[in-house]
Amino acid sequence: DVIRQGYEAFGRGDINALLESFDEQIQWVTPGPPELATSGNRTGRQQVAEFFGAVNQLFDIQRFEPTEFIAHGDRIVVLGAETARVKATGTVIDLDWVHVFKMRNGKVVAFQEFFDTAAVMAAMRAAHAAA
Repeated sequence: DVIRQGYEAFGRGDINALLESFDEQIQWVTPGPPELATSGNRTGRQQVAEFFGAVNQLFDIQRFEPTEFIAHGDRIVVLGAETARVKATGTVIDLDWVHVFKMRNGKVVAFQEFFDTAAVMAAMRAAHAAA
């Protein structure tokens, strides 16, 4: 339920409600090269809030759909898809993704996501080339 509510909060743009579902010292991992502002390892709610700020600066998320939830012990794996537009150019990216959560005491203590970073970087390069 915590994970589903988090996706619902994200969907309505309520990042503060989403952050409340995270442990104070959450470990957050997003793949990608250093030049992608959303990539990297983050610790704590403040750094995760900065991640969402970077997402908002770079992308207009048009569709974000978790499609399957798989729970096993303290881990929840969520499969999903999204469509996002690179704000700088209008380049549209369609991605499938996998999110892996680790829970403890009703809070998310770790998050790692997997997606096609090459597709994102190609869209970002197109954005830089057009700029």
